Amino acid sequence: MDLLRIQNTINFIEENYNKSISIEDLENISCCSYRNLQRIIKYSYGETIGSYQIRLKLENAYKLILYTKESMSEIAFQVGFESLSAFSKSFKKNYNITPRQARQKREETIQKSELKLSQSEIQLKTEIIYLPEIKIFYQCTRTNYVNEEIEALWDRFSSNEFPQNGVDYFGVIADEPLITEQIICRYDACCTFQPLQKKFPSKTIFGRKYAKFIHQGDYSSIEDTYKAIYTGWILTSRLEFGNSPIIEHYVHHSTNVVSEAEYLTEILLPLL
Repeated sequence: MDLLRIQNTINFIEENYNKSISIEDLENISCCSYRNLQRIIKYSYGETIGSYQIRLKLENAYKLILYTKESMSEIAFQVGFESLSAFSKSFKKNYNITPRQARQKREETIQKSELKLSQSEIQLKTEIIYLPEIKIFYQCTRTNYVNEEIEALWDRFSSNEFPQNGVDYFGVIADEPLITEQIICRYDACCTFQPLQKKFPSKTIFGRKYAKFIHQGDYSSIEDTYKAIYTGWILTSRLEFGNSPIIEHYVHHSTNVVSEAEYLTEILLPLL
């Protein structure tokens, strides 16, 4: 089985989670029968195609509940439910609260005990920017977003040979740990060029507005910057946030600066 085709199939499901996906579409992309595809995805990801798509609908809906002022009807339609009642029933079954209760508990959810940090401890510099769509090549992992797991992925990723100049590197944080079970959170190590000796799956990122924050220094302290964003800036900002992935742009990193103190990472939060 071509693993690249399977990853492209997963990409297709993620990009079209809120639409009706036909068996024929999945078979054409994967070049295998739907029955075999179900077996492969169940074995590799621990859930069926249908359950994966429903989970994506609910998790993206939860993001919109937390970070936008859109009505529940608008959110239900946006993530692909046929009715508000169907959405509410599925949401409560999965999270044990109704969508309206989730919105009422917004600040409580965001300010969970492990995120508590005084906003004054870190001075955030924010810029609102528009980034055009670009194509990236990537490898992914399931992680609870701890540095060791992400570093292991980057070790595997960077062991490939890439062009020496003009390559940009990104981390795509696909899931919201406040919502998604941590062991199935997705992280992609990405760059703007294919490796010279291997073929990675590809997809597009950006094509929208972002709130850009700067993290200076090594990655062991990047969580503190996120804490300042989530427990301070987000709660006081009047902006509304989209449900597409957060993206880290590694501007200065181990291949272009000497000291970890010189590392510079742009944290990009999607806006509506």
